[in-house]
Formats: sequence, structure tokens, C-alpha cells
Amino acid sequence: MKRYFIMLAVIVCSFILQSTVFQTLALSDIVPNLLIIITVSVGYMRGQKEAMGIGLTCGLLYDCIFGDYIGLYSIFYLTVGFLIGYSNLLYYKANYIVFGVFVALGDFLYNLLYYICCFLFRGRFHFFFYLKRIIIPEMIYTILISFLFYRFLQWLNEKIEQLEKKEG
Repeated sequence: MKRYFIMLAVIVCSFILQSTVFQTLALSDIVPNLLIIITVSVGYMRGQKEAMGIGLTCGLLYDCIFGDYIGLYSIFYLTVGFLIGYSNLLYYKANYIVFGVFVALGDFLYNLLYYICCFLFRGRFHFFFYLKRIIIPEMIYTILISFLFYRFLQWLNEKIEQLEKKEG
């Protein structure tokens, strides 16, 4: 139960950082997606079910504050958590290159879903402009920031697991 409260605190702190501090560090209006980093990290370390829960929580938080519709971002983050969660059993957790690739894939998938739902359905077909102007720069910025966050989340996961072993 403590794991859920700790992860909720991490999600809220990351959301606040993403929407305040990193807005001032924006490069050409591009901000790293810290919620994707958390969702991918949990999927990579803990598996599919927890990543889906974290993704849903991140998406609901984002929906409540910035979303036009409740559930749209939840579906995006949930999908990323679902797909990245498969990596839990396949890859060694200390491999930062594989983690960086998964962050890139997660961020690309999130932005692709966003483009489809928010632009393509409105008849805006400038995908390559969106790819060049938003998706690729955000993906690069998110990957660079993700290595710092992943080390922290890895350390936090180890501490929580030690705490769970002592209790149970």
C-alpha cells in the first residue's frame, strides 16, 4: 500500500515539475514529458499491470488539469504503459540504452496518438510538420531527461522493495 502512495507522490511532483519548472526550461516550446518517463520506468521495472495503473493515474491527472475531455490522455498513457510493460520480463533493468529506446518509443506512441485524435480527426494532415516540429524534439528532450529520472526511480523502487521485504 505504501508503494501506491509513494508513486502517487512521485506522479504529482513530476506533474508539477513538468507544468512549472520545465516550462521555463522549454526549448522552442518543447517540454520533456515526465509522466511518460514514469510510465515507461514502471513498465520497465515492474511490469504491465503496474505500468497500466501508473499510466492511467498520470493520464487522469493530466486530463483533470489540462484536458478538454476526461479520459483522452488516460487512454494515451494507459496504452504506453500496456505496451512497454511487456519489456519487464525481456530485458535487464540496468541497461540504460534499452531504457532510452523504450522512452523514445513511448513518447513517439503518445505523440502519435495525440496527433491522430487531436489533429487528424479534424482534417489536419500535416503529419511530417508535426513530426519534425514537435515529436522528434520532444522525444530527444525526454530521452535526455529520462536518464536522470530513471536512476532516481530505480533507487526508489529498490528502497520500496526492501521495505516490503521487511514488512512481509
